[in-house]
Amino acid sequence: MKTLKVLLGWMIVSFALLQLIHIDIPTPPTPKPGDRVEAPAQVMAALEKGCYDCHSNRDNIPWYGNIAPISFEVRQHVKDGRKWLNFDLFNRYDEEKKQKIYQGIVKTLRTGAMPMPMYLWVHKEARLTPEERKMIIDWAKEHIKE
Repeated sequence: MKTLKVLLGWMIVSFALLQLIHIDIPTPPTPKPGDRVEAPAQVMAALEKGCYDCHSNRDNIPWYGNIAPISFEVRQHVKDGRKWLNFDLFNRYDEEKKQKIYQGIVKTLRTGAMPMPMYLWVHKEARLTPEERKMIIDWAKEHIKE
């Protein structure tokens, strides 16, 4: 019984100490007029629904995103997502990067890799319908230069 109490005590102390570790998400540059991605209204609505929490300047970190060790994962995903693609800065990218992004959009939406299944467990509202996926894929394919 004493061993269990000591173990539980160490777990509580460890959890508390983990809260002192904080992963910062760098503040992205403020978009200027013309920086944001341009797409038809329905495509924009689907992108905002399923992609913007990690791929835009919008910070929508939920309450659990501030509790370690979950916060490490959440914040790292947002950081990585913005690094790969930020729809608010899309028109700052050169054509080569835009082409990679369009191709990546097609691939990740076809395979179901995005929005991330782990993210969708908690954010059911971000789930894209098959029609929304097809609409975004078609939009991206229109921009791919073969």
